[in-house]
Amino acid sequence: MGAGPDPARDAVPQPRRSPSDDRVTPHRRRRSRFRLRDWRMGTKLATVLVLPSVAFLVLAGVQTRGLVGQTTALSDFAQQVGIGRQISTAVDRLQQERDRSAGELAALRRAGSGADRDAAVAALKPLQDASDRAMSDLRAAAEPLADADAAWRVAYSEVLEAYDQVVYIRAAVPPAVLSSDTVLSNYHRAIAALLNLLAEPSPGDDQRALTNAVLRYVQLSRVKELSSRIRAELYAAARAGRYEVDDQVNLTDLRAQQLTAVGAFRVAATADQVRRYDETSVDPAFISAARLEEQTLPSGTAEPAVLPATQWWAASEQRQELFRQLESAVLDDAVRQADDASARQLRDTLLVAGGIVGVLLVAVLISLLVGRSVARSMRQLRGQALRIAQVELPHTLDRLRAVDRPVGTIDVPPAVVDSQDEIGELAEAFVAVHRSAVDVAVEQAMMRRNVNAMFVNLARRSQVLVERQLELLDELEREESDPDQLENLFKLDHLAARMRRNDESLLVLAGTESSRRWNRPVGLGAVLLAASAEIEQYQRVRHDSRSDLHVVGHAVGDLVHLFAELLENATAFSRPDTVVRVVAGADGRGAFVEIVDQGLGMSPAALAEANEVLAEPPAADVAASERMGLFVVSHLGARHGVRVRLRGGQDGVVARIVIPAELLAPAPAPGLDQPAAPRMLTSQVAAASRLAPGAGPLATATAELPVAGRRPPAPPAELPVSPLTGLPLGGAPPATEAARRTPGSTVPRPRPVPGRAEDVLAPAAGAAGGGWFSRQGPSGAVLGVTSPPAATPVTGGTNERGLPVRVPMAQLTAVTQPAAPDRPARHEPDPEAVGGMLSRYYGGVRRAEAEETTEMYLPRDEGGRRQ
Repeated sequence: MGAGPDPARDAVPQPRRSPSDDRVTPHRRRRSRFRLRDWRMGTKLATVLVLPSVAFLVLAGVQTRGLVGQTTALSDFAQQVGIGRQISTAVDRLQQERDRSAGELAALRRAGSGADRDAAVAALKPLQDASDRAMSDLRAAAEPLADADAAWRVAYSEVLEAYDQVVYIRAAVPPAVLSSDTVLSNYHRAIAALLNLLAEPSPGDDQRALTNAVLRYVQLSRVKELSSRIRAELYAAARAGRYEVDDQVNLTDLRAQQLTAVGAFRVAATADQVRRYDETSVDPAFISAARLEEQTLPSGTAEPAVLPATQWWAASEQRQELFRQLESAVLDDAVRQADDASARQLRDTLLVAGGIVGVLLVAVLISLLVGRSVARSMRQLRGQALRIAQVELPHTLDRLRAVDRPVGTIDVPPAVVDSQDEIGELAEAFVAVHRSAVDVAVEQAMMRRNVNAMFVNLARRSQVLVERQLELLDELEREESDPDQLENLFKLDHLAARMRRNDESLLVLAGTESSRRWNRPVGLGAVLLAASAEIEQYQRVRHDSRSDLHVVGHAVGDLVHLFAELLENATAFSRPDTVVRVVAGADGRGAFVEIVDQGLGMSPAALAEANEVLAEPPAADVAASERMGLFVVSHLGARHGVRVRLRGGQDGVVARIVIPAELLAPAPAPGLDQPAAPRMLTSQVAAASRLAPGAGPLATATAELPVAGRRPPAPPAELPVSPLTGLPLGGAPPATEAARRTPGSTVPRPRPVPGRAEDVLAPAAGAAGGGWFSRQGPSGAVLGVTSPPAATPVTGGTNERGLPVRVPMAQLTAVTQPAAPDRPARHEPDPEAVGGMLSRYYGGVRRAEAEETTEMYLPRDEGGRRQ
């Protein structure tokens, strides 16, 4: 205590972790979200799974988008082809209206009467209404195609515009104020716009079959349109009764265009459609109209015939109806083919999209299962590794560190991951590492136990030698009369006592209890005096204990050792000319002891380090052996629940020791007091006690003692004798002793006797007899043999009231110690007998060590259960 070793050079012992602390906390350090190696395993697995999935989704989306676009295009194509029915109907109605209007205009120009105009209006009205209905149906069917492609919308807008012109021009037919070409040109433009709208659907370049299907019915519609225009020319000539100048030219041009359209149709049409066209062309009505038309062809010098209007209209109308039926059949084929293609494309798109979604779901599901399995295995492996590193392995090490008996096999839990992949192999590797660590820990525990056993064996052997040395010193001290030689013997005696304390420290280092035990309570003051007797500079210790406290017998030896270490530290690290004060008193139900020195003190860091060592006993290692005092105090305090704490004082360090109530006991019965030993109460001490009124045993111990490093002052007259040294605290020898000597003779000094712990705690009865705790065993007085009382009572002076103070066990010295003449003669033992006895003893010890089991058993916990 005081200025000890430099704490900066000593390793700070770490407190041991409690095995019951099951918190598993991984090592945390600052992570960067931008560094790939710092990502969590779940994030890495998610990245590995998400990136391919996203790439697959992008590619699948592009593919699906193309398929959806094709499906949409084919769907619009099918709708546009399907609306061809309404378009062809509107064309047919306008063709009838146009052809009849051409005949009525020719008739009105020839006659021009009002009756003819009324008849013309009546004849055209049903045809105009039919055209209006057909256009209304076309508008209704075209409503869903309002968002169709731009080309189709433009063509449809042209149709509406052209029909509006037709509606506008109808009013000019009855008056016949406009030429036929002007009126009929509006019909031609409207029908042409309808035919362009009919040819507008386009499935795309990769749909050749659908394109041909559209081309077929468009070509057939053109054939029908040219046939209708030929009918209009011939019907107008029939109503006018003559051909105009350019009628034959127009008819020739129309017939040529019709043949070209028929050829294009036959090229694009299927075999079935060609067959149906051929069947239509051989129909009697078709042939009849063709024969009438042949009559209008010019032949040589003959003029073309003008056909009867009624006959020609009827025949041509039947032919147009045959064309209409054939057109509807071809258009139905195209619509059916477009619908099939659209449905097939939609089905393919749905299958592809469904397959993509299904594959994606399966991939995501498999990825989640695999990722979850990997993540779960990694979490389990991480948890097992942390549990091994922070709970199980430290717990096992703590158990093995605390064992003092053989331990059996320690089971290592199996791996939590039982898979056959790399993670399972890694888990098995962790278990192998754990098993190896446990094996190494067991080997270390066995080695430590063997080392402890060697420590114990060496300490016991050394203790035996020290005890023999102390006995020899006792004999030499009793037979020595030279004061100087006796002082040297006292020094040897004290060194031997310190050697015995070092042996006991070695036992503490090995985890073994001391062999010195008491079976009765001992006063706390006596314990402190015994601790003072164990140190080298005991003269500097000053005791101040006024309380009547007693310590249970089984803890006396360890407490003496604990106090001795603290006193040794206090005297070693303080100046030689200072004193160390020891204050003891009651603290509630327990007791406290304060050891105050006047040394150089300790820094706050050193105090904190020392208090940490005292609070948590460290393991036995090289550092513990270098700082043996703190190690011994820490372990002895932990063994008995004694709290030791250091704090800074005014001039040095104060060590406060708190003794729990469990270590205190009531004072023993007076009948159990042991007889005093000559070391504690010699005749000189008794005489000095009687001459010093008011000085009790503890007061004499706390009187001024010699201080190392300076000469003692001149002693006053009639001072008491120190119970530790046996030397008078000053003054001349008693007057009675001086009277016996002659003048001029040298007055001999009283023989000082060094104090020991066993002499303070359990004094012996005498040289021949023994007390309860003497080396010779209990004396006859203790065993019940009553001796005659002493002639002169031994007292320790008088108190403040003038009454004599009884000296415990001093009266028994005279009655238990036999007279010098009655002392039996000393017989030396036979060396051969002693050698044989020792040989047999050590032989038995070796056999016991050979039979000792190598297993190590775990210590029992507080409840008595085995851990």
